[in-house]
Amino acid sequence: MHERGGQVSIQMLENVKQVTIEPIIKKTIAPDSLIYTDEYDIYARLEDWGYAHETVCHSKGEYARDDDAGGFCEVHVNTMEGFWSLLRSWLRSHRGISQEHLPAYLVFFEFVHNVRKRGTALLGSLLGVLLV
Repeated sequence: MHERGGQVSIQMLENVKQVTIEPIIKKTIAPDSLIYTDEYDIYARLEDWGYAHETVCHSKGEYARDDDAGGFCEVHVNTMEGFWSLLRSWLRSHRGISQEHLPAYLVFFEFVHNVRKRGTALLGSLLGVLLV
């Protein structure tokens, strides 16, 4: 999940089913929030759970939509898609990660992404978390 202009939150799931994501969404996202997703049917019950929900339909070639004709495509999932692309590229460079260690890699990548620092600038933030 990625809050627009905010933090990203990722975690490994046992499966990709509504019963699995419902408690995570309810714990992480405030009621009545507007959630943007693709058309994957796992998200079909978001409105039943108390959220506003807008989708883009990738299967129809739709990747962003300007609903209010204001010149800005507010309905999209491009930020999260870009995040997954960065994560896949980063994991690929490690050439084989065991399932046992994958959660640790994900937590580290999430931290680095949310701190928004790279190189030696990241060191202070990392030490701050480790030495608390």
